[in-house]
Amino acid sequence: MDEYSAELLTSTDRAVAGWVERCIRSRLMEAGEPFEPHRVATAEAGVAARAQVRAELSALLELDVDAQRTNPLAVLRRAVAHPTAVLQAAGVAPVARTEFDVRAFPEDVYNLSPATWRDVAEELHEPGLIWGAWKAKTVLDRRRAEGRR
Repeated sequence: MDEYSAELLTSTDRAVAGWVERCIRSRLMEAGEPFEPHRVATAEAGVAARAQVRAELSALLELDVDAQRTNPLAVLRRAVAHPTAVLQAAGVAPVARTEFDVRAFPEDVYNLSPATWRDVAEELHEPGLIWGAWKAKTVLDRRRAEGRR
């Protein structure tokens, strides 16, 4: 794995559990529900999401850039299943979503899917941007070398 992918994987691994907890806390607060009764389920959801993201992201980033058919944020978007399960078990009502969100993320009834790295954690912004720039440059360099601009 290249250094940019490794840094993104490490940074994401550190951030996922905290992101899951923030998602749950935020929706519980909006629903007027206390967090404390859901502390254990939240911690378990964070552990499960972290394991899922680590495995999927590692597998993705190990692939050659030309073989990657998804992106790291898509991996994180799939992980919203973990906080969603906690919120559903707590009886929290789904939130209002835009038509786009309903179409793009039908299972994300709490609108937790990150649009940017900062939506997960501020500390993911730089590694995410650097990885994206590295990937774009790698693909562009290859296409130029192939004579396909």
